[in-house]
Amino acid sequence: MARRERELRDGMQKISLYDMDRTITVRGTYTPFLFHLLFARAPWRLVALPLLPFGFLGYGLRVISRGQLKTFNQRLMMGGGPKQADLQPHIERFADRVLRANRYQKALDQIEADRAEGRTLVLVTASYELYAEAIGRRLGFDHVIGTRLMVDAGGRVRPQIIGENCYDNAKICRIEELFAAQGWLRSDSHVRAYSDHVSDKAMLEFADEPIATTPTLPLRLLAELRGWPIVDWR
Repeated sequence: MARRERELRDGMQKISLYDMDRTITVRGTYTPFLFHLLFARAPWRLVALPLLPFGFLGYGLRVISRGQLKTFNQRLMMGGGPKQADLQPHIERFADRVLRANRYQKALDQIEADRAEGRTLVLVTASYELYAEAIGRRLGFDHVIGTRLMVDAGGRVRPQIIGENCYDNAKICRIEELFAAQGWLRSDSHVRAYSDHVSDKAMLEFADEPIATTPTLPLRLLAELRGWPIVDWR
């Protein structure tokens, strides 16, 4: 009751944070996105696929980071610098395909319910902003936070991440950056957060109202321990 009164207090900024992959979508989007671009633009790059396991091996041995694994795969499947303008039509088609065949309808219903409450909608994902923006735009999100890629002065998308891979605790840094940029005060905000995965523990703890959505077992156990609501969007 106290939380609800706080939420409804005059001037309270109401914010909903949504993870994307396997929270809004049924399956992950990163690898399908790379294959979508590969088949649409340069199917000859299939000859490089035998090299992909070496990246996962390096990540498994902790020789490279999760972000470096992403850019390794990106270089193999997208090349070193395609023009963003050339990629954009393919990105838009990919976003359409995701929302046609790879999303939980109940997640979309909740997004609409939050919007009807007057909440500011923020998509917070480890996926590339390069395509998450198109998905967030279609869903009517006010802000999209994702892993940012270097785009050079010539408009070429480079296999280089700006800052950190937007994963785990790095999401909190980006959320705090958004709060600062928008002039929001955490003390004057009611934050609701949705995620399926325990890697979003920090984001869920940041929220006043954390919600575990169709959670993996580790998050389900954590949610039960913390008394967080659990919903199934299947």
